[in-house]
Amino acid sequence: MQNLISLAGIVAILAIAALFSTNRKAIRWRVVLWGLGFQLALALFILKTQPGKVLFHVLGDGVSRLLDFSKVGSSFLFGGLVTKVPSFGFIFAFQVLPTIVFMASLISVFYYLGIVQRVVSFLAMLMTKTMGISGAESLSSAACVFVGQVEGPLLVRPYIPDMTKSELMALMTGGMATLAGGVLAAYLGMLGKDWAPALLAASFMGAPAGIVMAKIIVPETEEPKTMGGAKIEIERTESSVIEAAAKGAGDGMHLAFNVGAMLLAFISLVAMLNAGLGLFHTSMEQILGWVFSPLAFLIGVPWNEASIVGNLIGQKLVLNEFVAYSQLSGMIQDHKLSERAIMLATFALCGFANFSSIAQNVGGIGAMAPSRRGDLAKLGLRAMLAGALASCMSAAMAGLLS
Repeated sequence: MQNLISLAGIVAILAIAALFSTNRKAIRWRVVLWGLGFQLALALFILKTQPGKVLFHVLGDGVSRLLDFSKVGSSFLFGGLVTKVPSFGFIFAFQVLPTIVFMASLISVFYYLGIVQRVVSFLAMLMTKTMGISGAESLSSAACVFVGQVEGPLLVRPYIPDMTKSELMALMTGGMATLAGGVLAAYLGMLGKDWAPALLAASFMGAPAGIVMAKIIVPETEEPKTMGGAKIEIERTESSVIEAAAKGAGDGMHLAFNVGAMLLAFISLVAMLNAGLGLFHTSMEQILGWVFSPLAFLIGVPWNEASIVGNLIGQKLVLNEFVAYSQLSGMIQDHKLSERAIMLATFALCGFANFSSIAQNVGGIGAMAPSRRGDLAKLGLRAMLAGALASCMSAAMAGLLS
């Protein structure tokens, strides 16, 4: 029965996207159907085939091993605060944030060696050939699986000034529908290695899902200049692997501090808001649970858990996914949710779709192409909606197959 509800959820999510479309008559159904097929094929491979399960468990174990390497550096700096968890308890700042620094450094090294570019080019080629989208938007969407929502578009920076509005929409949505490698590892550290395959699958499935939602909400009505394909255009500034590692560590440090500051501020603000709402015998969690529980139910979450998962989805949109995943982590440890609800929540929360991401996209991508800043600002809310729907679409597909 839950599987059929997830199927209805897929239809409902597509209907919501079409409802907000700027031009429903211009929707290119080849892009939509091939995108859904690509996403479903990924889900089938990862969740239903033995090779897919083995591959993503190996990838999950690999990322878990990387987390162990990160702890070696963390324990050197912080000692027992990292190694003596039973004594001090789980300290987020020392257990999770250093992972972001290490992963950012590692990805920077992979970039320098050209490994990321090769994987991104392969994924982009698959999307371009099957979905019939432009080379620039497929490259950026594929890149966002590994790097940030602003760093991904850097690969196609020379093409941004001449992009169509639909391409700009796909550019922004691609970043909001996926997670960057550095924070992905941090979330794995929070949720535990048992949920690594689901989180990795969610991020990979987010790339085609983001394209589908973007092309429904802002259909292509022009002719993109990179329909025949596009090359990765990024200048390599580092002179050695050591310099690349150092630069990545510096970037990761800024990101880790930013994440820590946001969590401190947002969680404190939520506590203050709840103190006020307590006068009315309610809380922000209850309100978000009421609002988003129908969506959680539609992706396949059992109704008795829908308000809890709905609250997490709401926190992701209103605050950010880091706050939501930290809440989910506590629920996993306290055994408050069933395995199905945890899996679907893991998929639904996977992505940067929140209000602060709109500002990051407008500011970051706008700096690469100042002439398009106005278009980016106009598309911001639609891109956030598309990114959120893309994550929920991946969750619904996972619910359909599990």
